[in-house]
Amino acid sequence: MKGALGFIGVFLSFLSEPTRGVTPEPFACGDATDRCPDICDLCQSLGQPSLDCLSTLNQHLCLANFVGAMGSLQSADRCSWGLVKVSYSNFSLCTEEMSDCLRIPWPNSQVERLFVDVHHEYFRDCPSEELSDPPEAVVFALAMTPICLIPIMVSLVVLKTKNGDGSS
Repeated sequence: MKGALGFIGVFLSFLSEPTRGVTPEPFACGDATDRCPDICDLCQSLGQPSLDCLSTLNQHLCLANFVGAMGSLQSADRCSWGLVKVSYSNFSLCTEEMSDCLRIPWPNSQVERLFVDVHHEYFRDCPSEELSDPPEAVVFALAMTPICLIPIMVSLVVLKTKNGDGSS
């Protein structure tokens, strides 16, 4: 039985191998946007594998535009979502477009690292609105209300069924 499972595993891995002896291209090109052919041509001219090219594109196109937009804001203004959201959304869309054009799933670990670095660089001093627990009296009232209503509802059901009156 173990031999059969081993054979099936090797057979399935052979079937799932995408290249089957063909030399893989350094990257795959998608058609998510009109810019994809240009992005793929750039990657091909750089001669980099798709992940390396994605890193280069994210650094030199997406991050550079975001850094430029953030450079025009004062430090205090960086914490105002109304002033940052357009630049942040454009940055996010740019990284997604680069990934889609190179047929790399988005988000991926490389993009996540980039966003963590951006947050560390630009938003670490922003005050966070931390959630806190409500006062104990509110928690007690919210917990006790259904507990008290259940016996009342049960007794109403029992009274209705004892009388034999099925109608309301």
